[in-house]
Amino acid sequence: MDDRLSPAQAYAAYRARAAESDTPLGRFRTSLEYELDPFQEEACAALQDGRSVLVAAPTGAGKTVVAQFAVMLGSEQNVRVFYTAPIKALSNQKYAELCGEYGESRVGLLTGDISINRDAQIVVMTTEVLRNMIYSGTDLRSLGYVVLDEVHYLGDKFRGPVWEEVIIHLPAHVSLVSLSATVSNAEEFGAWLREVRGHTEVIVSEHRPVPLYNHVAVGTDLHPLFQPGGKETGQLNRDLEHAVRPFLGRGSRRDRKRTVNMRFRRPSRTAIIRELAHADLLPAIFFIFSRNACDDAVEQVLAAGLDLTDRTEKQHILSRLDELQDQLGAEDLSVLGYHTFAAGLVNGFGAHHAGLIPQFKELVEELFLEGYLRTVFATETLALGVNMPARTVVLEKLTKFNGESHVQITPGEYTQLTGRAGRRGIDVEGHAVVVWHPSIELADIASLASKRTYALQSQFTPTYNMAANLLARMTKEDAEKVLETSFAQFQADKGVVGLARRVRRNEEALAGYRTSMACERGDFTEYAQLRRTLSEMEKRAGRTRSKLKQRDTVESLGTLRYGDVIVLPSKHNTGPSVVLNPMHNRDGETRLPTILTEQGKVWHLRPHEVTEPAVRLGRIKMPKKFNHRQVKERRNLLASLQDALTDGRIAHPSDVSTAPTKGPKVQTEEIALLRDQIRDHPCHSCPDREHHARWADRAFKLIQENRSLTKQIEGRTSSIAEVFDRVCNVLTTLRFLPDDSRILRRIYGERDLLTALSVRAGLWDALSEPEAAAFASSLVYQARRTDSYFDPRVPTASLEAGLVELRGMWQNLYRLETDARLPVTPEPEFGLVVPIFRWTEGKSLSRALAGSDIAAGDFVRWAKQTLDLLGQVADVCAPATAVVVRRAAEAIRRGVVAD
Repeated sequence: MDDRLSPAQAYAAYRARAAESDTPLGRFRTSLEYELDPFQEEACAALQDGRSVLVAAPTGAGKTVVAQFAVMLGSEQNVRVFYTAPIKALSNQKYAELCGEYGESRVGLLTGDISINRDAQIVVMTTEVLRNMIYSGTDLRSLGYVVLDEVHYLGDKFRGPVWEEVIIHLPAHVSLVSLSATVSNAEEFGAWLREVRGHTEVIVSEHRPVPLYNHVAVGTDLHPLFQPGGKETGQLNRDLEHAVRPFLGRGSRRDRKRTVNMRFRRPSRTAIIRELAHADLLPAIFFIFSRNACDDAVEQVLAAGLDLTDRTEKQHILSRLDELQDQLGAEDLSVLGYHTFAAGLVNGFGAHHAGLIPQFKELVEELFLEGYLRTVFATETLALGVNMPARTVVLEKLTKFNGESHVQITPGEYTQLTGRAGRRGIDVEGHAVVVWHPSIELADIASLASKRTYALQSQFTPTYNMAANLLARMTKEDAEKVLETSFAQFQADKGVVGLARRVRRNEEALAGYRTSMACERGDFTEYAQLRRTLSEMEKRAGRTRSKLKQRDTVESLGTLRYGDVIVLPSKHNTGPSVVLNPMHNRDGETRLPTILTEQGKVWHLRPHEVTEPAVRLGRIKMPKKFNHRQVKERRNLLASLQDALTDGRIAHPSDVSTAPTKGPKVQTEEIALLRDQIRDHPCHSCPDREHHARWADRAFKLIQENRSLTKQIEGRTSSIAEVFDRVCNVLTTLRFLPDDSRILRRIYGERDLLTALSVRAGLWDALSEPEAAAFASSLVYQARRTDSYFDPRVPTASLEAGLVELRGMWQNLYRLETDARLPVTPEPEFGLVVPIFRWTEGKSLSRALAGSDIAAGDFVRWAKQTLDLLGQVADVCAPATAVVVRRAAEAIRRGVVAD
């Protein structure tokens, strides 16, 4: 008893503790082996009081404890609980955890293609499944709680709208448990939740239970990124700056990249892992933004003889591999890359990316969590919710390919990736290591590491399926009111006030600018417009010349082959050079040729270094195997080059034109005419012309800004309603509205309308099981690269006829959508048709994938999405067709595709 309390106070405190221990929260707290953090306590108390919660906290802070309490509350109150997750891997993980706690009979799993115990009290599902349940009219009166894990996915461009649909349409009696990574506008998001869901408690925690320390690896030396206490101010560690200085040139960033001291060598992965092991910083996750590079990393460290496990650990890993091998067909092991995968695991390291089959990824996750793996090479998909923390996270680069170009990762992505560092209850601190290279600015690393939050922006937009489902339940006017409750509209309306204020402020400034630019000799506004038009035309002409030259340059490089002798016209003319590796495309990036120069230098060409088309001098005979790292082999090749020049077997550079080519003349006459008009204008001779021009430029910029702001205001206040109208117009044109939306209401996905059209037109009715599966694959598949093609080797004539008709439907839809100013439905892709056809016929995985470049893991993922679509189609097509479609689904669900 506290001596400072009176007997009456002590008794009152005892009664309060006793009463609290008999509450759900008290019982929950007693069941835990650790104390709740303040934010967890606050969130659980709000749920106990009947309020919804939004919990925003760093990765690894323990947000899922709040979800666990919601599940316990639902169990005690005898209401259903839905636990939603953004990805199937996370759904599977949560399902296993809840089965362990509540028993398999009380827990279900729904992920589109998987349905286990769907009527259970506790059901784990992907968010899309919950959205589909709401639209299909599933009875949700017994539902008490919905957990929206990783709700910041709402900002995802492609899948984010699903979260908003769920939040808007869930019955009012359901309590929401929204779990988010730290976002800078949590209060704004919470305010919207209160608007659409009623009272919602917003709980934000910035505290990381396991503190994170940022480091930079210069070679294999690890340096703290910040000065002690300097993270908040972004003050770089002076020792780190001193360590990188010898490897930097002088001047601008471009100059430094060009003049990097050649003494710098990027450390090998093996060397970094050994350094981390020496510093007791394993286990580690290496984030590498390329699947191929993850696999290459495993092969590299294997070749280097790295071994991180002892004998007992090897025996355990081998026993788990034996279990895995029993599940897989022996003939498929090579196409799965099993032997390299297994060798890596036995030595304590492995890869984790979407190109691996789920069984491989799950084994990596389990062994890593159990402590048998010391290093995992992963793509960023691992950071999206899978429970797989490490002591250290290593970033080899700060840029990644986003499908169009290489861009720097955002502070939010850096936070998400490094959030894996530090295992709660195991590590006292976590560590993030960036592997430095002279092309990386220390200031960029500091900027990423010091900005720990990012704003959540809605990506909500009406879809065909959404429109069909809304209009089946309500009038168009009521549907528009529902759409106006979206987070997108909430953010738009809030932003309009600030935009209007800026417009008024700009208009006041414009009045003063116009007075200052007035000219006695004529209309200076007209004169300034002529100058701007000339400037734009000259820039456009310059860009056109540059693009034409670039095209000619790339085309000249693309025709080169192994052994060609070329000259590259440029300031740094290297003389005759031999092509060692021709141009090729990998991971969405074009790699220019590698050449051996006359000076004996191996040059990996870069786009900024080659500005003129290559001039081909001829070709020399090359050895079958040439190792450019061997000095002797380079000398022999250069000798062959000199002999060919001497003998005249190849042209001499002096005999061909190697001068830089001048670009074509573009818009020359129009530009000359404009220049004459400017010289003839009365304002041109004004002595204060340039003074007036400066004010005219300022006025023009403000006018442009106001036009943009006004357009934003108009777009924001009406954009969602307008898009909805355009969507409805397309559906009316195609006769899905007003009263033929039955098929479309049950079809979900990016090609929902195209799929519905194909079902209504009867394209599925004459197909066999393998043909139906192959046809379905064309409506879900999206190639990783942009070289989609129509495979002329379509297995059957009836399937080919169906695909040809499907493409014709898409072309008609494309025209409608373009005219309606709507996002275009993705074109059907046929790259998976043959593999899925073969697999559905019963062929092995290696036979199914023969001749394609589709990774086994990708095949499994697309096969499961094909399964999902087949299930949707079976619910809406003709009864006889549905029998075939369901048999096709059963034929796919086997081997590596079966869970």
